[in-house]
Amino acid sequence: MVHNEEELLRSLLQINHHLPRTATPLLVVANLSKRYGRMLAVDQLSFKVAGGEIVGLVGANGAGKTTVLRCCVGILRPTTGTITINGYDIVQQEQQAKQQLAFVPELPSLYPLLTVEEQIEFIVRTYGPLPPDFAERRRAMLQRFDLWSQRHKLTTNLSKGMRQKTAVVAAFLHGARVLLLDEPLIGIDPAGIRQLKELVLEARNEGCALLVSTHLLDTAERLCDRILMLQGGRKRAEGTLADLRQTLVRHENATLEEVFMELSAAQEPT
Repeated sequence: MVHNEEELLRSLLQINHHLPRTATPLLVVANLSKRYGRMLAVDQLSFKVAGGEIVGLVGANGAGKTTVLRCCVGILRPTTGTITINGYDIVQQEQQAKQQLAFVPELPSLYPLLTVEEQIEFIVRTYGPLPPDFAERRRAMLQRFDLWSQRHKLTTNLSKGMRQKTAVVAAFLHGARVLLLDEPLIGIDPAGIRQLKELVLEARNEGCALLVSTHLLDTAERLCDRILMLQGGRKRAEGTLADLRQTLVRHENATLEEVFMELSAAQEPT
């Protein structure tokens, strides 16, 4: 029996070691650049996320993390470059691509006059007909995130944390193959954080590709298979924690925070 969060995460992480990852990456970003007028927010960024993999997107404020995520989900159009979601181009095949993904923004925008239940159903219906077991699965997820008693409440009357959890439930209910989360743990209570960590690992173990932007480096270190570090809109480093440690002069057993601080302090690559 699992007695605490540490044991639970270890058990879920170990499951993944025995699961094959998808041969073809489900999220492919190639030479992505995004310009806002004269400002270059993202510069020639390329990376891939395979099925059965969690990639942590880290960087200082203004590094371009949210811009990358918004380009990946089709909210922003790339200035140059391509993004494919399970083989579909997010610009040229927008509808097919968006059917394959789910996005949890840092500040969810929910319809204020819908209840929690209605909001979730509305989002899932945008991806197609409701699955036969939708009501049962929605109830289980609402109970899991301690939202069942709030199910008839209008979303405009929810706290930030409950709004975030509502967005999480909706994102994980329609069977997306690619999940993108922007600071998903901010504002959620400890019990909700634990449930979300479990849910992310379960999705990974089911073969989904997950890209998670976070400032919580200790969480990224424990949760993510690889780390992608942005600096000034460009890739500063990418790889497992062991790979990133190799970029340091010392600190063989450095934490991700120590790696991040040292690389951030170094001169931005040209």
